[in-house]
Amino acid sequence: MKRRFAAVAAVLSLLGAASAAAPAGPASAFAKSCGAGWTHAAINGEEKCLRRGQFCARRADGQYHRYGFHCHRRDGRSRYHLT
Repeated sequence: MKRRFAAVAAVLSLLGAASAAAPAGPASAFAKSCGAGWTHAAINGEEKCLRRGQFCARRADGQYHRYGFHCHRRDGRSRYHLT
């Protein structure tokens, strides 16, 4: 009986240690950092570094507005760029 109790106690302590070692969540909201001249943003659930002139997704134009950018057509190929 004592062996069985010791085995169960050992298993429970290992499970407790494993759950304590697992991270509770991300350390910060944004793990990606952007260099000088770039703006860090979350667009469509992804972290992005934005700068004027980059290609953009027209359907996310409202999200770009939060960071001070607009997604407009700029070239003859019907591609959109940040302005």
